[in-house]
Amino acid sequence: MEAHNEKVIILDFGSQYAQLIARRVRENNVYCEIVSHKIAAQEIQKINPKGIILSGGPASVYVKNAPRCDERIATLGIPILGICYGMQLGCQMLGATVRPTPAREYGRTACTVNSESKLFKSLAKDDTVWMSHGDQVVELPAEFHSLALTRNCPFAAVMHKETIFYGVQFHPEVTHTPQGRLMIRNFLYEICGCTGDWKMYSYIEKSIDDIRKQVGNARVVCGLSGGVDSAVTAALIYKAIGNHLSCIFVDNGLLRDYEADEVITTFKDTFAADLHAIDARDRFSDKLRGVTDPEKKRKIIGHEFIEIFKEEAKKISQAKFLAQGTLYPDVIESIPAHGGPTVTIKSHHNVGGLPAELGFELVEPLRFLFKDEVRKMGEELGLPEELVWRHPFPGPGLAIRIIGEVTKLRLGILRNADRIVIEEIRKAGLYRSIAQCFAVLLPLSTVGVMGDERSYENVIAIRAVETTDFMTADWCRLPHEVLEIISNRIISEVKGVNRVVYDISTKPPSTIEWE
Repeated sequence: MEAHNEKVIILDFGSQYAQLIARRVRENNVYCEIVSHKIAAQEIQKINPKGIILSGGPASVYVKNAPRCDERIATLGIPILGICYGMQLGCQMLGATVRPTPAREYGRTACTVNSESKLFKSLAKDDTVWMSHGDQVVELPAEFHSLALTRNCPFAAVMHKETIFYGVQFHPEVTHTPQGRLMIRNFLYEICGCTGDWKMYSYIEKSIDDIRKQVGNARVVCGLSGGVDSAVTAALIYKAIGNHLSCIFVDNGLLRDYEADEVITTFKDTFAADLHAIDARDRFSDKLRGVTDPEKKRKIIGHEFIEIFKEEAKKISQAKFLAQGTLYPDVIESIPAHGGPTVTIKSHHNVGGLPAELGFELVEPLRFLFKDEVRKMGEELGLPEELVWRHPFPGPGLAIRIIGEVTKLRLGILRNADRIVIEEIRKAGLYRSIAQCFAVLLPLSTVGVMGDERSYENVIAIRAVETTDFMTADWCRLPHEVLEIISNRIISEVKGVNRVVYDISTKPPSTIEWE
């Protein structure tokens, strides 16, 4: 899908920051996609990108079987920016020497720009950058210029005199490099000659046109979950094909307090499309009885949803297409762009979630968008603010925020606690500034004193994070008075809870959700 004339591609060498690089590029209104480092130079020529970025990666360029790219990319005349491993690989391909460093650099590091270049235009000469490397370029051919250095890295940034190659040993994409965003902007605008034609309104227009071409006069079925992704998907498709859209909402009993009613009411107030609301609370409850393993929970919930969805979809005549709110991070994480093996941290419920036997062709209009871009689309499509800015909610719902068995009693406890958390966060005016906030019911009880009696009851954990990309996240420093109110209310109002704790873990190493 293209709603732009400019494109930058990112060759992924296994970096944990590849998606963050893409986010930084798109923040500058330049469209980009992450591709495998194995892509051939002739394929890149067909794409005709304005620039190429080589990501970082965990390998060493000098070891056997280290990931490499087609070296002919350096002869295409397309500007290249190498970051960390990408710099080392690019420099090595152009004749430089890379070796292990005597002292590994990690974290914030003072950096000095020692040569004028377009990459550092309008930047301070002395800056702080984020380093994370055990190898570095130690010898440069005469065709290179050194652009910056740190105490332990004489070639912290370089450029090649003959090809349009720039390399930085540090990570400009992370917030710990304060001027990193400007460096990326300089690469895009000063070096690649981008003008910034990546606009949401034009993307919406192109998406609508693509949907109409794909669907024709057939009917599209869309599953509503209550989250922003499925709502924006439905809104976009409805704008494209009107009453040829049918939506199915399955109440699995694992939603937040009042959420099922809100989804139905909001949908009816916003659209005039065909809505099928299914009460399947008992079915899911029966299937989850006695199950404690989080991955089993996900699979059971996903399978049962598919069965119910299939049953209802058969009742919709002329339905040939299935709409899903798949996002770009889902696509990247489910099919590694670097082409190597990956460990399943958790299953994505919406990538390959519905089997081929449904006989539907997929419509995934959001599959090249990040979450904040989906929110922008939702606003432009006129969706209610409270829906567009609702905090992310996992596909399996509260089932994975209950550690251990999911029962109606435990669901009631968590649902009430979670409602209090959100109410108080909203009252304090913090909801929009927090990326995600929720309660978790732990699989343990602790002793307490309530009134004059000893109690032995449940523990609720509160999780609140701040992040822009959900790939990395820091815990929110919520005001103590807000935490105090939340704790007092939960213990006083939620029967069965006598202790509240606050999660102060970052991602990584922790994940945002507990399961």
